[in-house]
Amino acid sequence: MYYYSAKTNAFYPIELKENYIAAGSLPDDIMEINSDIYYEYAANNAPEGKYRIAGKNGLPEWADIPPPTKDELQQYAQFQKQQLMAEAIKQIAPLQDAVDLDIATEKEKIALSAWKKYRVMLNRVAISQENDIDWPKQPR
Repeated sequence: MYYYSAKTNAFYPIELKENYIAAGSLPDDIMEINSDIYYEYAANNAPEGKYRIAGKNGLPEWADIPPPTKDELQQYAQFQKQQLMAEAIKQIAPLQDAVDLDIATEKEKIALSAWKKYRVMLNRVAISQENDIDWPKQPR
């Protein structure tokens, strides 16, 4: 059996109650819950698009995960741009080495040009608070 605290939105095993009391970490709003509630809200993953909250009745319930904020979308887009740029740099380096050493095949020269063009186009992508970014396609 378990206790549930709406204040902490957490479960506490009944058999450890004395330990929590001794540590001063047992919330004052705990209520004993049945195993069905524990298994639904703690032992299993949340349903897709949901997260656990403390309901108005003091028991856990599922709520919709809020959509990301504009700032979060912008941060994600900036991270994605950095990841794509790192991949372009990784692809360009050995191709550029082959050209610099005058040992590049025609296929490598074409690939280098394509990756450099991609990197330029990627660099031109403006990261704003809009989440509809038209990312350039990576060379094949």
